[in-house]
Amino acid sequence: MKEEYSQYIGMPLSGLIAEADRIRRENIPARVELCSIINAKSGRCSEDCSYCAQSGYHTTGAAVYGLKSEAEIIEAAFKARDAGAERFSIVTSGNRLNDEELKRTCDITGKIIEKTGLAVCGSLGALSAGDFQKLRNAGMTRYHHNIETSREHYPNIVTTHNFQQRVDTIKSAQIAGFEICSGGILGLGESWEDRISMALLLRELKVDAVPLNILIPVKGTRIEGVEPIAAEDIIRTIAILRIILKDVSIKVIAGRESRLKDFQAMAFLAGANGMMVGGYLTVGGRSVEEDKILTSEIERMWSV
Repeated sequence: MKEEYSQYIGMPLSGLIAEADRIRRENIPARVELCSIINAKSGRCSEDCSYCAQSGYHTTGAAVYGLKSEAEIIEAAFKARDAGAERFSIVTSGNRLNDEELKRTCDITGKIIEKTGLAVCGSLGALSAGDFQKLRNAGMTRYHHNIETSREHYPNIVTTHNFQQRVDTIKSAQIAGFEICSGGILGLGESWEDRISMALLLRELKVDAVPLNILIPVKGTRIEGVEPIAAEDIIRTIAILRIILKDVSIKVIAGRESRLKDFQAMAFLAGANGMMVGGYLTVGGRSVEEDKILTSEIERMWSV
């Protein structure tokens, strides 16, 4: 199956972009999807993900704090709504929430929906079936759980849990009725075959949205010295994913500002249709005003 898409690795970029844009126009509304997150619990994670500033295995200076208060999280949700986001995700470090944290998250989810009208998502680790049901009952509708890379490459970046756990968590969330947001990080030392393999699995899992992060090497992590991925390769990857995933939402997330720079709009010609606003977990983003201008420019570009 991978061989079917290997032709796109060496295809002239202009032709590849044109093909991806055609597929996006046929399958995706001409509107930029905006989402936002809060780093609701930070640091001291028990997992050894090689790229993560919050891993307890690394010394990075990342903030360390427990689950934020209801007031702090709801305030962040209002800011997300004002920035134009339609989805707001509660993100926590660690492999999973404890019972008290889960109960608080459920309570906060209901209040965010009531007060802001935003759709609430969660990125809360490898939860149990019962935990997922509690969150669905509270009104959370989408669960974020990245597979990060291909099954083949995953052992090179994480050793404290296996790839199948990621897949099983996604399937458990789907059984509970969640939409799924799952993607990966570009620039982890993966091959083109790994990127295609990741996309094919995401298609097989029938995910609803694919967030693409672009690695920003953090000093103190195991891969702090990795060579940054080229802008051309980022654009090519987005285009290949659009060709494979057809009507699935593809969002460019962390790293779009620093790695794409003046080529951000090109990502949306190559098949992306969404982005995150208001900053990321441990790295700041652009101003809301700049992203609003970019969003308007992209939608105007799409209308031509």
